[in-house]
Amino acid sequence: MYKSNIILLNLVVAEPQETYQTENQNRWIEVLVDCPRTTGLFTYRLPTQLKIKPGDILSVPFGTQKVGAIAIRLLTEANIDLPPEKIKEVEDIVSEGFFASTYWELLNRVAAYYYTPLIQVIRVALPPGLLGRSQRRIRLLPDAEIKRQISSSLTFLSPAAQQVFHLLQAQPAGDYSFTYLQQKVKTAYRGVRELLQFGLVESYLEPPRLNRPKRQKAVTLIGAIDGDLTTRQREILEVLRRRGGELWQSELLQICHASSSTLKTMAEKGYIVIEDKEVLRTEQGIALAPDSPKTLNPHQANALTTIQALNGFAQVLLHGITGSGKTEVYLQAIAPLINQGKSALVLVPEIGLTPQLTDRFRARFGGKISVYHSALSEGERYDTWRQMLTGEPQIVIGTRSAIFAPLPNLGLIILDEEHDSSFKQDSPIPTYHARTVAQWRAELENCPLILGSATPSLESWVNLTHTPHPTYYLSLPERINSRPLPPVELVDMRLELQQGNRSIFSRSLQAALQQLQEKQQQGILFIHRRGHSTFVSCRSCGYVMECPHCDVSLSYHQSEEGAPQLLRCHYCNYTRSYASREAGSHPPHCPECGSPYLKFFGSGTQRVAQELAKQFPELSYIRFDSDTTRNKGAHRHLLTRFANGEAHLLIGTQMITKGLDLPQVTLVGVVSADGLLHLSDYRASERAFQTLTQVAGRAGRGDDPGRVIVQTYTPEHPVIGAVKQHDYQSFSQTELEERQALNYPPYGRLILLRLSSLDPIQVQNTAQIMATALSSSEGFDILGPAPASIVRVANRYRWQIMLKFDPDALPNLPDWDDVRSLCPNSVSLTIDVDPLNIM
Repeated sequence: MYKSNIILLNLVVAEPQETYQTENQNRWIEVLVDCPRTTGLFTYRLPTQLKIKPGDILSVPFGTQKVGAIAIRLLTEANIDLPPEKIKEVEDIVSEGFFASTYWELLNRVAAYYYTPLIQVIRVALPPGLLGRSQRRIRLLPDAEIKRQISSSLTFLSPAAQQVFHLLQAQPAGDYSFTYLQQKVKTAYRGVRELLQFGLVESYLEPPRLNRPKRQKAVTLIGAIDGDLTTRQREILEVLRRRGGELWQSELLQICHASSSTLKTMAEKGYIVIEDKEVLRTEQGIALAPDSPKTLNPHQANALTTIQALNGFAQVLLHGITGSGKTEVYLQAIAPLINQGKSALVLVPEIGLTPQLTDRFRARFGGKISVYHSALSEGERYDTWRQMLTGEPQIVIGTRSAIFAPLPNLGLIILDEEHDSSFKQDSPIPTYHARTVAQWRAELENCPLILGSATPSLESWVNLTHTPHPTYYLSLPERINSRPLPPVELVDMRLELQQGNRSIFSRSLQAALQQLQEKQQQGILFIHRRGHSTFVSCRSCGYVMECPHCDVSLSYHQSEEGAPQLLRCHYCNYTRSYASREAGSHPPHCPECGSPYLKFFGSGTQRVAQELAKQFPELSYIRFDSDTTRNKGAHRHLLTRFANGEAHLLIGTQMITKGLDLPQVTLVGVVSADGLLHLSDYRASERAFQTLTQVAGRAGRGDDPGRVIVQTYTPEHPVIGAVKQHDYQSFSQTELEERQALNYPPYGRLILLRLSSLDPIQVQNTAQIMATALSSSEGFDILGPAPASIVRVANRYRWQIMLKFDPDALPNLPDWDDVRSLCPNSVSLTIDVDPLNIM
């Protein structure tokens, strides 16, 4: 069904702007409705009072409810086999003109490439709540005199209409939702219909409350000061005058210690106006000293010159080693665009990166910066989205979803740390990659796309020579001020154990930590897992404590000394007390055999922090992982504390590898590199190299030289060797040869079908039926069906089918609607195109 949507959207793109309805044409409209499992187009009648055009967001009746819808195209004739009087009418316009033609085409491409119904793509692209359910409300007409006259005599109305009228009259605003009236009056619909006929009430559609603009009272100075004002009133006017003639009423009352009645009197005298004005709910930045452009080294200057010379679409791979000044190139590339009235879009992989990057951009560009990511409130995202639509030149910094930011006149798109897997969405659909969508958007907007990284993805590396589009490779091989890359020291933990060191810290790392304390310097300890221990096992019988909802072990967590001891599942977030009755009394016992001999295995950030506190009590630390950054603003708060020198060490997971610029860090310690290497995923080596190289690059970015210590049980591993030499070229060459031999990306393409259900038998049978149906097509290899590496997550059983094919061979891929039809309602199917995570 959605294939027809794509065809129709192409027609919409080609349609001129003059296609607004007139009295004698375009009596119907086709829309996409926001309703689960509904993907087709529906025809509605146009009310004469509404001027609707393609791209408007509407409210329409659908079944027994009112739902959001997108106007697709206007029609002069209804193309459905229904009498015209049976076709329902559009209720109202929720928002006008959200979609430019290039934006429509972008959504269209995403829907087609990722095999996703278009309405699902629109849900991802729009801010939350904009397509939410609208609410029908009934209110008394505003003429108070008419209401007063008829209230004494309502005998001409039916009992239901009288009840509804009295309910509305008892409400100060005379306004109730239709749902509420139905709850209070048995036949409310008849009563409302009768009141509408007599013209006593009106019915209107209220958009979802969460996406409404926020408004509050503002006081504006309009008159000169003369003799009829009291001394107090003159003081208030003087405050207004000094503050530019306008203040929020709450702020003015607080400054002047005045009452609202005083302001009301002044308004009646004509000296001020009190009115509701919109307050933009946007993320508030901190006050920063203005920043000026830095002097570029020759490599940076060459990169900037090349970028500024680009005219139209081109893809640039900016390959800069850690600390080489990529951000300064971004800043200076954007500056002339803002002066030309154009906007820029900057994507980063993690929310944790946005405060630091945003502060640097705000220091350079002031109030032209907007932030857009999922950690904002719905109101903040809605208002930020609307600000983008104004057409003012601005810079939007955001995570993956910001690729759909509706910036008009876009002049440049930047993906910083483009290699990061956070740019890929696994679920819900569409399973898009922001890098792929960014390329399409840059093409449609005819602007350059810059992909920046110290460890480029192999896809971007290969695309330099395997793409029909204009591509440029720009290298930044030196750090700022010619600072050297930090030397990487490998420590064989097998030898440490043989020589009697049972600590999680090698002797070399212990000496470095001691030196850090003596010199009052700062460092980073990287651990690839959060929590305390990976699992808890009984040494008597071997029992492992597992999640009751997932086929994984529970991780042990203890945030600090004396805090509750918890066992937590990192997949469904199930939590239980380690010392609960389920596990026995204090001390806990094995639930299987009753033995008290329970042992923790594996090390997470909490365990490393506890060991550090025991061995180096004078060293202060800050943990930076998903456990400590759950609250809004936590990323900024923790990084600010560390930058202010409040701790010697930052202990964290992959979050600390993603582009953080901490020039005071001289030591980086990798507690265990092996957990990144030995995974059943063909991308494990690439991810390990990227992560270790990135975290090593946090050291020595300031005036003091850096040092990196990597602890491993396999120092001979080729990835570890490449990290030691900071050698991207040799690693990528070796890895690409293996990928090409196996026809894995970037040479081959993958599509992963993920099936899940509460019923283990049904999901297995469905997977087998689906694989059999797929085998009738040719041009691709089918791997599976097979259970996922972790079969059960949150009590859902998971199976997978992998399709592998040569993209140049144009395989005859299946009709995905037919594939979806093989799934019963109890089985969920996700089509993950170009998957990054196959676990």
